Amino acid sequence: MDKNELIGKTADFVRNTLKDAEGGHDWWHIYRVWNNANLIAKTEQADMLVVELAALLHDIADSKFHGGDEEIGPQTASTFLKSINVDDITIHHVQQIIRYLSFKSSFDEVIFTSKELQIVQDADRLDAIGAIGIARAFSYGGFKGREFYDPAIKPNLSMTKAEYKNTTAPTINHFYEKLLQLKDKMNTTTGKKLAKQRHSFMESYLEQFYAEWEASVSV
Repeated sequence: MDKNELIGKTADFVRNTLKDAEGGHDWWHIYRVWNNANLIAKTEQADMLVVELAALLHDIADSKFHGGDEEIGPQTASTFLKSINVDDITIHHVQQIIRYLSFKSSFDEVIFTSKELQIVQDADRLDAIGAIGIARAFSYGGFKGREFYDPAIKPNLSMTKAEYKNTTAPTINHFYEKLLQLKDKMNTTTGKKLAKQRHSFMESYLEQFYAEWEASVSV
C-alpha cells in the first residue's frame, strides 16, 4: 500500500470514529491540524508519512474524553495502523507524538522530541488560537457546562499538571492559562509567524469582550 492509500484509509477511519465528537475535537479539528501540518512541513525537513499519520490520529481518543487515560490514544492509533500494515518504526513514532503533543505534556520534563512532533504540535497549537481557537474554547466550555467569565475567579498562572487537567474555571481563564502562552511555545519558523497574527486577534477579542461585559463600548 502506498503513502496516499495509507493516508486516505487513516483519514476515513478518523472521520468515522470522530463523527459524533465534541465540536472542538471533531473531524474538522483534525482536518485543520492536518492542513496546518502540511503547510508547516513545506519549510521543514521531515518524514511526511509520520507527520500526516500523527496529525490525523493525534486526537483519535483524547484522554479528557476517556477518563484521563493517556494511553488510550496511542493504543488506538497503534491498533489501527497495524491493521493497515504500517511498519513498526513508523507506528512507534506516531505513538510518541500522540503521547507528547499536548499542552499538558509541557508540565513534565521533555523526554521525547522530533522534527515531526514539532510540526504536528505547532499545527495543533495553531488550531487552539485565533478565531478558531476562540470558537473551540467556548465550544468545549459549553460542553463542560462552564461559565463564560466570572471576574471573581482569577486565572491560575502557576497551576500544576493535575490542576490543569481538573480545572472547572470559566472559559475566559483558559485564555490566560493556556491560549495566550502558545505563541511563545511554537517550534517552527512558519508556526511562529502564523501564531503571531492569531495571538493578536485573541488579544483584540479579549479587549472587546471586557468592554462589552462592562458596557463600556463607545457608541
